[in-house]
Formats: sequence, C-alpha cells, structure tokens
Amino acid sequence: MKAAVIEKFGSLVVRELPEPVIGEYDALCELLFGATCTGTDSHIIEGSFPWISPLPTVLGHESVGRVVKVGPKVRHFRPGDLVTRVGMPATADGRVSVTWGGFAEFGVAKDHWAMCADGRPQAQWGGHRVNQVVPAGVDPRVAPMFTTWRETLSYITRLGVKAGHSILIVGSGGNGLSYAAHAANLGASFVAMAGAAYLREAALAKARVNAYFDYRLDDLAGAVNQHRPEGFDFIIDAVGKAGIADRVLPCLKDGGTYGTYGIDDFGKISLNPGRARGTLIVHPCSYDESETHQRVSEFVLQGKLDASLWYDVGQTYPLAAIADAYAAVRARQSPKVLVRLRG
Repeated sequence: MKAAVIEKFGSLVVRELPEPVIGEYDALCELLFGATCTGTDSHIIEGSFPWISPLPTVLGHESVGRVVKVGPKVRHFRPGDLVTRVGMPATADGRVSVTWGGFAEFGVAKDHWAMCADGRPQAQWGGHRVNQVVPAGVDPRVAPMFTTWRETLSYITRLGVKAGHSILIVGSGGNGLSYAAHAANLGASFVAMAGAAYLREAALAKARVNAYFDYRLDDLAGAVNQHRPEGFDFIIDAVGKAGIADRVLPCLKDGGTYGTYGIDDFGKISLNPGRARGTLIVHPCSYDESETHQRVSEFVLQGKLDASLWYDVGQTYPLAAIADAYAAVRARQSPKVLVRLRG
C-alpha cells in the first residue's frame, strides 16, 4: 500500500509499505480521506513538533476509514462502519514509525470498548478512544473534520464558555474557525476574531463571528477595545505564538479566562499579568476528543458545522500529490485541504 512518509525533515514522499496485520481487537480499515492540519502537520514536517516519532515516519491524524475486516474479539465495529482517527501502525520490522500514520491507504482501529471490558491494560487502548463510529448519513469527505471539531469543542467547553459569554479568538486557521463556530453553537453573546485578512468574509458569514480584526494591527488591543470597551470573558490563542498574550490581555475582563491552545512556540509562551485589567485565570491546554464525539455528531447532523468553511469538499488531492496539498495550504488557498487516500 502507499503511505506519506517523512524521510527527512522538510521532505514528504509517498512510499510503498506493507499493509497492516490486525490483531484480535483490531478493525482493518480502508482509509478514504484525510485532512491537512496546518499547524501540527507543518511542525512535524519541519521537525519542530514536540512529539515526533523517529524518522522515517508516516504523517496524518485527521483520516477516516471504512471497516473492511474485524478481529475475533471486536464487538463494536462492523464492516462498512466509517471510523475516525484511523492510522496505520508502525511497520512490523520497525523500520518505519508513525506519527499517527493517517496518510496511508489502510489503517487499524482498535475496539477500545471491548478491550476495556475484557480487562486489558488501559495503556493498550487508551490512545484509541479517538476511534469512534461516524453516524450514518455523514459524508466521508466531511468526517476528517471530526478530529479538529472534537478537540476544540472539548477545549472550549472545559474552558467554561457557555451561553451569554463573550470570547475573543486569536487565529483564523482551522482551529480558530472551529472555536468561533463552537462559541456560536454554544450560545456565546459576542464572538470576535483576530486573524488573517483573507479569511475575514468567511469568518463573518459562515463562522458567525460578530467582529473581525487583522492580527497584524500595530495596536491590536486598542482596535479591539475601541470596538468592545467592556472586554471579553474569554480569550483563546489558537496559534500559540510568543507575544500574543501580551498583545491581547488588555482586552480581557477583570476575572476573565485566558487560554493558549496553539503550539507554534510550544514551551516558549509567557505573559505579563500587568497587561491585564485585573485578576485573570490562565487555563491549561486540556482536552479529550472522545468526550465530545457525540455532541459534534449532533452538530453535524443538525447542520451547525459546515466543513466547507475549512475546505472544499469537492476538491481533493490524491495521496500521490500530497506535497501539492501542503503547498496549497502554505499558499493560503484555504485553511485546510482534503486528501483522497484511495483511488
């Protein structure tokens, strides 16, 4: 089968690798589509991501697969099920690792429910709780978005955003747009975004953002505060660049909550409390994809999450042209790109 492999940092190539062999709790899946993750994937390719498996390694963590075969102890997956966050395992000979391994033609999902019920150690199945069945009727081309939507919905709900709250989101990429959409779905009274100018109209129209600011403004806080002098209950940094906190802390209400989700400058983020209006709560980056799968499924079925805000579902790049897909993202043609993994 084919898979997208980082052989050296800065180089992503498609190689032939052995198809996975499944165990008793495994479901073999034909991988259908995967979405690029602009932040994480780019950092992995460049070698700046904090948690990269040894090279060569197979990239991809936003892929979905169709179950084609199940092991003898699988009880919660059936052939034909569409499953999230499926990736190939490392090769049996250990020569190729995986950094989630979603950009391949075949992958493996684990029946973590059965493994838990049968008393298997959590270390064997805990990381596979992201393997969840997509509801019938969801387009397989939309399903790769479940990863981003679940992560960000988990984070924003743990942050405490509820109906009536106001929120400022810094960053207009895939994660930032997800936070805006979730905030609106949760009933936030005012949602503002500081992001790239080219995404302004899409954010206002499809993400239901109330106000949009160019992140390059010299006095970003001044512009935001002029528009909304009362400040915000929450601020989320969806990018994670050093210096962002100090630029926007003056926009946070006294007693408000500030959270950093992005990883661009992971381990280098600091903030000056003196920039805040008063007391503030700093929220850790904490989320659990599996806890929001059901709610994301409901939002999708209700039409409250529209994948077209993130990528064109009608335009896919074949796995063989995955390098072109990342070039399109770097050229800012859209926040994310859809990769066709089979056919």
